[in-house]
Amino acid sequence: MNRSTIEIVQLDAMIEEATVDCYNEAEQVTGLLTMIEEHLTMPFETRILGAEVEVQRMDLTDDDQIVAICSRGEHSQTIALADLPLPTPLPDGAEWIEAYRRWLR
Repeated sequence: MNRSTIEIVQLDAMIEEATVDCYNEAEQVTGLLTMIEEHLTMPFETRILGAEVEVQRMDLTDDDQIVAICSRGEHSQTIALADLPLPTPLPDGAEWIEAYRRWLR
């Protein structure tokens, strides 16, 4: 197996772990959000449209999308987790963001 195949297998296993007892898509996304909140080190900094922002926490929208709550100074904005650029180096637990993005496909 090549590296990308191994990573896909690992992400699929993570998705299975997060959604094992879920009956529908809404429960699955909640399971993934729970794992992200448990494993992702927050806050962390990243760049959005060239500006440094701090990702403070994750949230779930009314239409069952995970969003990142980002702030810069006194301003805050939600960014779909699927669209959030990740910093280098990655924060601990960022593999759960990749698992969520894979689940979205």
